[in-house]
Amino acid sequence: MKQGLKIAIGSDHAGYEYKQILTDALSSVEIKDFGTYSSESVDYPDFAHPVANAVETGECDLGILICGAANGVAITANKHQNIRAAICWKEEIAVLARSHNNANIVCVPARFVTPEEAKAIVTTFLNTEFEGGRHANRVEKIACA
Repeated sequence: MKQGLKIAIGSDHAGYEYKQILTDALSSVEIKDFGTYSSESVDYPDFAHPVANAVETGECDLGILICGAANGVAITANKHQNIRAAICWKEEIAVLARSHNNANIVCVPARFVTPEEAKAIVTTFLNTEFEGGRHANRVEKIACA
């Protein structure tokens, strides 16, 4: 994994356990944990917005969001102008999200992947670089005028 990488992470109650597993697995990078800090029911936007803000402002290089299906956190994060949050349920999706779409937040659906799959997806996402080239023009077109 790239040296000096700073990662923002957050989850709702459905993703709390996976957030803990991923945080432990990513001991080689700096992690900024935006919560939640228990499995008590919470509202996912309360954690998705701070993660997106940290990535958008450059406080963190990339982000990880985890909830049950990953749709809520992805929709919330993608409200931010410079965020490209991708729901990834397989490593191959994570590769394409980073290499072709320059996604900067990976959204993991905790109810649909195993902890081992989640670790592999996140590790792949963090280790994949944006290809640029023909993809750069497409990514630039994503932002609203």
